[in-house]
Amino acid sequence: MNRKVLANLKLESHSRFSQQGFTLIEILVVMAIIAMLAVMVAPNIFNQQAGAQRDAALSQISSLEAALDTYRLDVGEYPDSLAGLIENDSGRAAWNGPYLRRDVPMDPWQNDYVYESNGREFSLISYGPDGEQGGEGDDADIGLGL
Repeated sequence: MNRKVLANLKLESHSRFSQQGFTLIEILVVMAIIAMLAVMVAPNIFNQQAGAQRDAALSQISSLEAALDTYRLDVGEYPDSLAGLIENDSGRAAWNGPYLRRDVPMDPWQNDYVYESNGREFSLISYGPDGEQGGEGDDADIGLGL
């Protein structure tokens, strides 16, 4: 082949390879699109997480209530505290526990469940993400029948 033809082929192939990158404008447009998508999707993800935590709290409360009912069937009254589900704090021979496989769980926000009992009735709630009694919306107290 002719040297001139080879030189032209080398120049063409070199110029083709040097034009294969992205320009700064193209990269900025792609980053802007990704940022817009993130802004639209992020709130949905966080709302699902809050709902999942509330569902987990309701599930734990339901399990604790079942354990409390079993305790009452055995002993005749509800325990003074949730610790009574793990160890015989009443000293009664009818205690047939432990009524939970593990320790009493914390709520999904790492707060203790609020348990009150007079022996015949009880209430069991979580104060939710804010950890304070009352609240509205996402900060509302959580319990069965609330």
